[in-house]
Amino acid sequence: MAYQDTLDYLYSRLPMFSRIGAAAIKNDLNNTNAICAYLGNPQQKFKTIHVAGTNGKGSTSHMLASIFQEAGYTTGLYTSPHLYDFRERIKVNGEMCSKEFVTSFTNKVKGLIEKIEPSFFEITVGMAFDYFAQQKCDIAIIETGLGGRLDSTNIINPELSIITNIGWDHMALLGNTLPEIAAEKAGIIKADTPVVISEVLPETKPVFEQKANNVNAPIYFAEDFIAFNSFQNNWKTSLFEFNQPLIHLLDAPLFQKVFTIECDLPGKYQNKNLKGVLVAAQILATMGWKLTASKIAKALLNVKKNTGLMGRWECIQESPKLVLDVAHNEPGMIALLDQLEGIHYHQLHIVTGMVKDKDVDSVLKLLPANATYYFTQSHIPRALPANELAQKASMMNRNGSCFEDVNLAIKQANKNANPQDLILVIGSVFLVAEVDRNLIN
Repeated sequence: MAYQDTLDYLYSRLPMFSRIGAAAIKNDLNNTNAICAYLGNPQQKFKTIHVAGTNGKGSTSHMLASIFQEAGYTTGLYTSPHLYDFRERIKVNGEMCSKEFVTSFTNKVKGLIEKIEPSFFEITVGMAFDYFAQQKCDIAIIETGLGGRLDSTNIINPELSIITNIGWDHMALLGNTLPEIAAEKAGIIKADTPVVISEVLPETKPVFEQKANNVNAPIYFAEDFIAFNSFQNNWKTSLFEFNQPLIHLLDAPLFQKVFTIECDLPGKYQNKNLKGVLVAAQILATMGWKLTASKIAKALLNVKKNTGLMGRWECIQESPKLVLDVAHNEPGMIALLDQLEGIHYHQLHIVTGMVKDKDVDSVLKLLPANATYYFTQSHIPRALPANELAQKASMMNRNGSCFEDVNLAIKQANKNANPQDLILVIGSVFLVAEVDRNLIN
């Protein structure tokens, strides 16, 4: 098969959560184990770090990958979903896997696919592990999909695990309370393996402590080691000032008691992810990984350059400012609005589209009533039709026009906006993925 034929086969043959939702989920690890056994268990041929959480796991994964790359390690990175190119999911040292690899891998496992009928995610996990083994990665950063305990990635034995945070998302699959959701995410905590919790809530902390205690896993709550002091934003990068009030608890501190990090992921909300990453880096340094303060600082300033991350408070147009952000649930939107409070602009224009299985009402009620709205939708079956989103929003006095396509909505927002205005594109990873960057002013 040619590359495009291969993608067509994968998209059409395998159940895909991003398109059809919960029906694509397999509630066990049997298929993943079968796929990896068929491939000779490639996941055992390189070191890993496992990252889970409701929000922030993508940014965290890319930060860690950038750090290991700057330290000179051959670094794999598996994340999902992709924005523009399927191969964004599987990278080594920031470079996507080749089209030839995707095709040859699919041909290799096609018989197994027909036999066990795996999900799209299960196959892509096996594909990533196979690629990282072939590329002789020193380490790979592995981002979970939805949960943790039964996530297809949860067959690895990592050097360290990170859980970024717990929030309300995918309740139908993970649980109806924060402790229930936390218990699913805590499924990545492994025996005798350190775990870092980037952000914790009173109702979730006991869940993590109990699971870590049950498997004798050293647990580190980032807030016990690093405190966020201040934030300065200049759109392309931001300065984050931290202090380490309990620095003596780690054997090899990499930074002074008060220190500043410049990061090219400029959202204020990144301070929570940075705390987890910095604590993880210190722990990994004590384990023998050659991660120095200077390398970490350089890596965090060059996350996008090193890894190709997109869609996290990403300013792609200067006048008016046009920012893409994949915020799509209540915790993500709260963090985004906190960012807006420190930004100077005249009028806010919000281009938004969401998916049906999110708590749309909870997100809409958070958005500012005085913004100008442009309602649209991504072109996937899960997308909430723009007119339905507009109807829900109008009941909360968030009014605007409907557009068939996100790029039409952006075009209209650019016509309406003054140079001092701000245009935000938010609400769905899949909406951001359909933005045509070639049409930007």
